[in-house]
Amino acid sequence: MTSSLIRGRPRRASPAHIRARVAYAVLGALVGAGWLVLPVMTVAAHDPVPVASASAPQEDGTSAADLVLPLIAGLAAVSLAGYGYLRRTRRARTRTTPGTVPAHPPVPTPAESERQARAALRLADDCVRTSAEELSFVRELFPEKQTEPFTHALRAAETELSAAFAIWRRYEEGVPEEASARRQALVGVIGRCAEAGRRLDAEAEALDRLRGLGEEQEGGERGMGAALVVAEERFRELAARAVTAQGTLTALRERYPPSAAGPVTGYVEQAKDRLVFATARLNEARQAVDAGELRRAARQLRAGEGAVVQAGVLVGGVERLAARLREAAGLVPAALTGAEAELAAVRNGTSLTTGEPHARSSYADAVLAAVREELTGGPYDPLDALRRITRAAERPAGAARGGVLDTAALLVARSSVAGAEEFVAVHRGAVGTEARALLAEAVRELGAGDTARADAVAREARERAERDVRSYGTPHTETHTAGLTSALLGGILLPEAPDPDQPAAFGGPRTRARHAA
Repeated sequence: MTSSLIRGRPRRASPAHIRARVAYAVLGALVGAGWLVLPVMTVAAHDPVPVASASAPQEDGTSAADLVLPLIAGLAAVSLAGYGYLRRTRRARTRTTPGTVPAHPPVPTPAESERQARAALRLADDCVRTSAEELSFVRELFPEKQTEPFTHALRAAETELSAAFAIWRRYEEGVPEEASARRQALVGVIGRCAEAGRRLDAEAEALDRLRGLGEEQEGGERGMGAALVVAEERFRELAARAVTAQGTLTALRERYPPSAAGPVTGYVEQAKDRLVFATARLNEARQAVDAGELRRAARQLRAGEGAVVQAGVLVGGVERLAARLREAAGLVPAALTGAEAELAAVRNGTSLTTGEPHARSSYADAVLAAVREELTGGPYDPLDALRRITRAAERPAGAARGGVLDTAALLVARSSVAGAEEFVAVHRGAVGTEARALLAEAVRELGAGDTARADAVAREARERAERDVRSYGTPHTETHTAGLTSALLGGILLPEAPDPDQPAAFGGPRTRARHAA
């Protein structure tokens, strides 16, 4: 039995089959014509047939003439039909939009749709991040009015991407439940990602024209020279900050336990790798400008800019963590006092002698006592201490809480979200969709004021991202350019491009790999 899917699918004839059908049609027409003409030829070649009346010769002449017109009409009809068939078939093969829609088009399996949605989310997230990095250099060179279209496009893309991640997270949690609705949710994810890319693609060429990084255009050398000056100045600043960050990290390890400085372990070394890579690329860009090879210069400049940005993220991560630890250490005593006062107020207003309330109160007392002991017993992690304090004194959603505890919870959540964001940004060549989706959720929760949820989800995002990097290993490279491995790990270069040395640029999926040499 033929399935409905096969029955509903139009068959496409091959060129050989088409020629055979036309040949059969013409041959059939010729045979028919011969069959019709044969009686006339027979009558002309033999003796006349005896006639019954004087009118017979006139009837024979009329019969032969009557056969000519149907013969001509038949041949014309066959020829037109064959010609029309050939035209329809050729048009169906060459046009972009299919002429017919299958009655039962193939439906991707849920696994295939999920794979497509994951790939779309990851690609859109990479495009948004790369575009934001390049735009940071553009803003240093041009006034706000000239960069406004690109800023607007980036914000629109970020909005679409955030919505796509929100749909994906609900889908992962089993919402909606119906199979058809779940398929539509995946379609929505892919559509939102496509719109984010389209917004960036639409402005890519205009950004090149503004920067003078397009084809060998007038003013290109001036634009390239100005861009190199900005990149080199930022590079020199970061090189000095990297040295200071190394000292800062050493001080953190001496003052706090290993867990406190754990989130930025290895950051200084990675920053130095990015700076080594940036040095080589910016030097090559200078040489290309001097040689008048603006296309090659633009390629090297973008790779150097990407490395400089990521070095800044890594160095800044060390500096920001040190500042947050200092702030947290100053908040811990006040947070402890506030939490104890809040627990006492709850006890005075509620009976906590039995059941779950009593157990929670006892647990909170134990946590606060442990934190007080750490304050006097030696080095401790201030951010972790604040996290435990705020969780011990956590109240039901919507309940009011003291100002110092709100401040402490916000500091902890911001630190966790920033740490996850930094890690994903500089390792996005290896980080998968799940970690990115969790990070997007943490950002949403932080914006909505749910600091406890934001902290928990951000920590989970960081753990997932670290696991992705461990399983990714060291990127395979055929060349040994300094810093190339870190550039691939950071997504500065595009390993999927025909040339693995191709840098990513501002734009969506269609334009992010432009200007290949």
